[in-house]
Amino acid sequence: MPVPTWVDRSTWPWTPVELSLPEGKQHAIIEGAGPTVVLVHGTPTWSYEWRHVVPALASTHRVVAVDHLGFGLSARPANADYSPEAHARRFRDVMRNVAPDVPVSLVVHDFGGPIALDWALDNVSRLAHLVIVNSFAWSPASDPAMWKLARLIGGSLGRLAYRHLNLSQRTLMPAGYAQRSRLTPAIHAQYLHCFPDADSRELVLFALARSLVRSADFFAGLETRLRERAEVLASVPVTLLWGLGDKAFGKAALTRWRGLLPHAQVGSFEDAGHWPHEEYPEAFNRALQEALQR
Repeated sequence: MPVPTWVDRSTWPWTPVELSLPEGKQHAIIEGAGPTVVLVHGTPTWSYEWRHVVPALASTHRVVAVDHLGFGLSARPANADYSPEAHARRFRDVMRNVAPDVPVSLVVHDFGGPIALDWALDNVSRLAHLVIVNSFAWSPASDPAMWKLARLIGGSLGRLAYRHLNLSQRTLMPAGYAQRSRLTPAIHAQYLHCFPDADSRELVLFALARSLVRSADFFAGLETRLRERAEVLASVPVTLLWGLGDKAFGKAALTRWRGLLPHAQVGSFEDAGHWPHEEYPEAFNRALQEALQR
């Protein structure tokens, strides 16, 4: 597929492919050969957030990085459902296309966690490794601070802020970096270009902000399934790679994951925030490569 002119080809040089799925075409990059690794982004980003990880792994793995519907270079149908449940349903279609019946190492970040874990919990026998990066899989209602924020940004004021102030990308994203200088104007532009108008931001980005309240049962269900499948998950290598300076999913979230997955190995980045793979790519890639080799 043609790459839009706004994409910085010096930092994102890959040849994209299109997956023709029932609800719209989704974009993916597929690089390298070997065991399959699938990288799953969150919000308000796209596969660009994995630009340092892809070349680090592609010499030894087949690396797949997908843009969720509405994000990055994927289609953005006006009548599509952009809730996490819908993204999770579409992720199942993606996996049938990019990794049918093969073992998969899954690397998930932010909302990519609940989106991909819905598939993973039904396909534990296919998980070669699970790597979770600053994500969650529980209802915000079970965390008073998270629930307060969820109700604020998911309400009418949040909707206006997402539409007209681009709250997600202009305010929340920079605040997610422990080292704000790492989010340079050039890098930030690669994310801002994806949502240039109020309608696109409400349709896709605010849908996920609102879901923190509206999809609370979906998130709670993931936590229940994690606990119910604890015994079988114990046979899957799990690694938690964490930016400890994350204001949204920091040390408390890491502790909660360690309770859910007590056998998980942990790699932490004291001076990184929500995107450790953006702030400290070399250290993150070393930790990820070591994890996948275990």
